[in-house]
Amino acid sequence: MTHTSKGDTATVRAVGKLTEALEVVEEARGHLYAFHRLTGTADFALEEAIGMLRDAGYDDLAARLDTELLGRNVLPGRWTYQVVEDYEDTYYTVFREFVDEARQFTPGQRHAYEAELKRTRRTRGHAGHEAEPRDVAGGENSRTATDRSVASSTSR
Repeated sequence: MTHTSKGDTATVRAVGKLTEALEVVEEARGHLYAFHRLTGTADFALEEAIGMLRDAGYDDLAARLDTELLGRNVLPGRWTYQVVEDYEDTYYTVFREFVDEARQFTPGQRHAYEAELKRTRRTRGHAGHEAEPRDVAGGENSRTATDRSVASSTSR
């Protein structure tokens, strides 16, 4: 199956919906990484503020911040990296494995639904509507990841 070949519509739509769900999970995972980085950045800025408060003579407040807030867990027993790791181990990895399994029904093609949309929506013969990069003038030697995968699996 290439980016422009037609697969079983019901299968393509079902696997497409599952991969759409994975894309949302990927976005949520990205937000967790942003949460992790932002919280870490805040912790380092807090450390600087503590030093500045000490330098300004506010030792009591600086000591309390240093003891009670700097390096504090964001959830019981967890720093942000542990939240990210738990999400990945408990949910994300399992989700990915199911999507990989389902992609076998669309001969491993990662975006079968989108490929079907492209096949039906593009205007053949018009610039900007080429089926593959190799169809663009000067792109005769271009190959997509799917082309390389298909070529690799058929050459064995």
